[in-house]
Amino acid sequence: MRAHQIMTRNVITVTPETTIIEAANMMLHHHISGMPVMDHQGVLVGIISEGDFVRRVEIGTQRKRGRWLRFLLGPGAAAADYVRAQGRKIGEIMTPNPLTVTEQTSLEDIVLLMENNNVKRLPVMSDGQIVGIVSRSNLLQAVAALARDVPDPTADDDHIRNRVIAAITNKDWAPFGLNVVVRNGIAHLDGVITEERSRAASIVAAEAVEGVKEVHDHLCWVEPMSGMYLVSAEDEKKASEAR
Repeated sequence: MRAHQIMTRNVITVTPETTIIEAANMMLHHHISGMPVMDHQGVLVGIISEGDFVRRVEIGTQRKRGRWLRFLLGPGAAAADYVRAQGRKIGEIMTPNPLTVTEQTSLEDIVLLMENNNVKRLPVMSDGQIVGIVSRSNLLQAVAALARDVPDPTADDDHIRNRVIAAITNKDWAPFGLNVVVRNGIAHLDGVITEERSRAASIVAAEAVEGVKEVHDHLCWVEPMSGMYLVSAEDEKKASEAR
């Protein structure tokens, strides 16, 4: 399998000028753990993740190094710690020049890149433009698909997947982090919804796509305020049968 077969296509991005507060709220609202950073020309210049919000003065978790360690590391490290804790814009705390992959990068190579560089997500680029992002959750969904005894995709499956994603993405009710796996015309929908009616709309949209024979619901419902979540009835039934 390759990146284009599992990547999330509707990528939420920020700019270097986006404020820390705005970015944090975007990540919470969209239920994502990281975002690419694009300049005003649409060029990828960095990436931001949950880890970049850990050492912050607002919550009293800024890094506090001992006197001898500060001496050994020198003023440069102290300056970097200060910016990470006090910076007000994403450009001040993001990781610059992130690693990227192409649509044809194999999952094996993606996993090696993640492991060797200790990263959790990789932007997918095509002709200098970002076309998707592959995260650990996408890999988890791919593993789950294999666990469902789903065969490898055909070229037709890839085309159907693209049409299903296009039918759902950008709708007001579209699931957050939508991912679609299609094998032999059978579509599996993964993602997060905060409104049950979004589940029905997503299923209906997928069923209407030419070539789709069957739709399986793996959408997870999340209560926005408490964070409580429920798996789909289909997945709950399978889990009960496996016990």
